[in-house]
Amino acid sequence: MSRRSVLATALAAGALLLTCLPSAATERPGDDGRPGDHERLTIGALSTRPDVVTGGDVLVRVGVPPSVDPADVRITRDGTDVTAAFTAAGSAPGTLTGLVTSLREGRNRLVATVPGRPGTRAALQVRDHPSTGPVISGPHERPFACGTRSFKLVDGSTPGPPLDEDCSIATRVDHAYRSTDGTVKPLADPASRPADLATTTTSTGARVPFLIRIETGTLNRGVYQISMLADPAAPEPTRARPSEGWNGRLMYTFGGGCRGGWYTQGSDTGGVLDTEMLGRGYAVASSSLNVFGNNCNDLLASETTMMVKEHFVERYGVPRFTIGWGCSGGSYQSYQTADNYPGLLDGIIVGCSFPDVTSATNTTLLDSRLLDHYFTATAPDGFSAGQQRAVAGFRERASIPNLSDGAKRLDPDAEFPAALPEDQRYDASANPDGARGTVFDHTVNVYGTDRRTGAALRPLDNAGVQYGLDALNEGAIDKKQFIDLNSRVGGIDRDAEYTAGRTKADVKATEAAYGTGRVLWGGAGLATTPVIDHRSYTDDLPGGDIHMSVHGFSTRARLIAANGHADNQVMLAEDNRHGFSLKSPALRYALTEMDAWLTSLTSLTSTAARTRWTARDVVAQKPAELTDACWTKDAEPRKVEQRLGYDNPGECGALYPAFPTPRLVAGAPLADDVIACRRKAVDPADYAVTFSGGELRQLRAAFPDGVCDWSRSGQGQRPLTDTWQSVGDGGGRAR
Repeated sequence: MSRRSVLATALAAGALLLTCLPSAATERPGDDGRPGDHERLTIGALSTRPDVVTGGDVLVRVGVPPSVDPADVRITRDGTDVTAAFTAAGSAPGTLTGLVTSLREGRNRLVATVPGRPGTRAALQVRDHPSTGPVISGPHERPFACGTRSFKLVDGSTPGPPLDEDCSIATRVDHAYRSTDGTVKPLADPASRPADLATTTTSTGARVPFLIRIETGTLNRGVYQISMLADPAAPEPTRARPSEGWNGRLMYTFGGGCRGGWYTQGSDTGGVLDTEMLGRGYAVASSSLNVFGNNCNDLLASETTMMVKEHFVERYGVPRFTIGWGCSGGSYQSYQTADNYPGLLDGIIVGCSFPDVTSATNTTLLDSRLLDHYFTATAPDGFSAGQQRAVAGFRERASIPNLSDGAKRLDPDAEFPAALPEDQRYDASANPDGARGTVFDHTVNVYGTDRRTGAALRPLDNAGVQYGLDALNEGAIDKKQFIDLNSRVGGIDRDAEYTAGRTKADVKATEAAYGTGRVLWGGAGLATTPVIDHRSYTDDLPGGDIHMSVHGFSTRARLIAANGHADNQVMLAEDNRHGFSLKSPALRYALTEMDAWLTSLTSLTSTAARTRWTARDVVAQKPAELTDACWTKDAEPRKVEQRLGYDNPGECGALYPAFPTPRLVAGAPLADDVIACRRKAVDPADYAVTFSGGELRQLRAAFPDGVCDWSRSGQGQRPLTDTWQSVGDGGGRAR
């Protein structure tokens, strides 16, 4: 077990035990097989952490002291000699590397010894899990609809029907190429060289034909893909013989969405055929369960990333570094994977970003749903369009109904993936035992269930929230409007039906949300992660949009609160003409600078003796020219270097101003990380207006338990005390 204390929280009836995975399982604390420990024999897992090995194999490194001839070392797996799998070729100096196969599910013991040298011995315990998972996310979700018949391969075909109930397919390799017209085309004959075949020069200077190798398979019930530049006429790339076109770096892409992202395998990945990434020489990996439109559960997404990356390392070798890349739902995954499971991603480039799906996003959606209901059904003539916008905070009033519709992810029967049969879907009257389509029920392994209804517990709350507080104090609405709004805005129940009373979070779910990283903290793995946060500005879209600039500043506020600074985060802004794509000059710049940043970090001589660089290293190695910046809206955009902030400073602030959410208008802190506020009595001194005695009585009746005290942390709010947590590998109750 970890040397740190084990976190164990009983979440609710049927909820699972949360534990922290060990950082190493060697007999000697600190033995991890890295070069630099010259005094003794060491052994450690290279492809993943020793307690989360999957698929029956693990890449292992043995560190050999200078006094020992590597040829004399013997390695066993549960007593069976596996020395033949190890070689010094391609390994770091003073090490042996080998893929140990035929692991049994459960615990396995690997031992390195030098016969005839008593005391020269090292052991490693690894725990193997099935390649179908689960490993850390708890019991598999049921029902689960396969997507293999609709998953499109590069030639337009599909993998066909699944091989088993876990939606598995046979692993396959396809080939494609980039045409001189800029498109990616299938390469039907790997031996051919099309007349329109392009060439590229990678970031390491290799000039190669733009031939793409795409591996497709299944891991953790998701369809994964790995692409890289590789000539099909050359031998298959391996750890010992990598492709000439691979620059030694890995991009891991995460797809967006959330609504309807449950009960399905999905039929797409975060994308592995970006020609800018591939043309620079990156290998690119992703899985259908790394698309939030298929799977809106960041824990399951992190687990899938872990398993796909393990496979990549075992097959192709350890990348110099891994960059996480994703927009919207992809930003959730990037931020939370980096913070909660440090080491999976070395740096992240995110766009249209949010801190997480649990706190700021769902809170904003709840508030928008309630305000939309109030403005249209409860008091349809009570507020002008301008006053509604002042209460909501959004730049565009249309964002209120837009985000109200987005709140369907909180509604158990509103949205399901098309692949899930209707007779398996929840309906309060017709099918109360059906699958519930909410982000909470999809994360039930973390939150637990309500004993009475069987629905997932919810970290969702608006008790004590004074909607329109800033609008009142600034004179945009009057006292009567403020009192009526807060007296009748109401809440939603577990079926997302409107209630006269406010919504109150379940205590156990709230504690779990903070304690397990479902609410982004920012002070764990993110403290030592280079971050570039890109914003394609959409606050001004006439129809409204959820991807508002304020959410990026909320993440920055969390980093500052957790670490005392956000010097490891760079923010970039531009208009929305390119979206989150490498057609954007800002994003091409971001990728170039992130590569330079991580190349510099991984060049530190001191990193050979530790598992991860320090926060000081991250800031010190950031390229000097990499600063906050925006690009103007001109036909040929001009780069403006300046601090970007929620206070909208300078030219960038004028071009791309940030606007608050309803919760921020109600007085919440910019970090927007309070699920359920602590409350205090109504105090007339808190308002810029003077309430009469009768008005105060009305206001206190609207808030019988008091109003939010934003000067205090939220109920159950605390830092993430441990990373690499697990809710179990499936031995508990499946939902």
